[in-house]
Amino acid sequence: MRVVVVGTGTNIGKTVFASALVGALEASYWKPVQSGLSGETDSQTVGRLSGLSPQYILPEAYRLRQPISPHLAAKADGIEIDPACLCPPQGMKHLVIEMAGGVMAPLSEDLLSIDLITAWRLPVILVARTVLGTINHSLLSIEAMKRRGIVLHGVVFIGEEADDVQKSISKFGEVKTLGRLPWLDFLTRDRLATAFNTNFRREDFIL
Repeated sequence: MRVVVVGTGTNIGKTVFASALVGALEASYWKPVQSGLSGETDSQTVGRLSGLSPQYILPEAYRLRQPISPHLAAKADGIEIDPACLCPPQGMKHLVIEMAGGVMAPLSEDLLSIDLITAWRLPVILVARTVLGTINHSLLSIEAMKRRGIVLHGVVFIGEEADDVQKSISKFGEVKTLGRLPWLDFLTRDRLATAFNTNFRREDFIL
C-alpha cells in the first residue's frame, strides 16, 4: 500500500490522521517538504504518536525554516524545490506520504502539490474538517484532482459529527467516506490508536 495524504488546507488534523494510519498499518512515513523547524516537526509528531521505531520515519527531502507556504519558505532559505528530488521512496511494504497543506499548495514558482501527485500516480486520501465551509473546500479539491485523473481513494473527516455535511461531500464529490476522526483534546498514542480503531476499518486502507 502506497498512498498520499493531502488536506483541503493547512492545520486541519492531517498529521494526526497520518500518525494514526501509520501506526495502524505499521507503515513508513514520508513528508517530502517540511515548512517550519521551530518546535516539533510533522515527522517527529508522527514518530511520537504512531509509536513506531525511527526507521519507519523517512527523512524529508526539504527542511525549510519558516512555517509558511513551501515556495515562500524555500525562497526565504535561498533554495528552489526541485521535483526531481521528490520521488517517493521505494522498497517499503506500506508507505504514507503526507503533503504540505492543500492540493494546490505551491512548491515553487512553477510547481504545485497537485503536479507532483499527478506525476506519482498514487491513490490519494483527502482529509477535511467538518466545520463551516468544508463542503466548498472539499468539492473544489476533489474536482481539481479528478480533472487530473488522480485516483481518490476516499475522504477522511476530522472533528465533530456533521452527518449532513459529510454526506453532501460524499454525494456531490462521488467519493467514499472512509471515516471520521473526532477531535481529541488530550492527544496521546493510545488515545489516537483507540479513536482510529473505533472509527475506521483497517481493511479500507489496504490498497
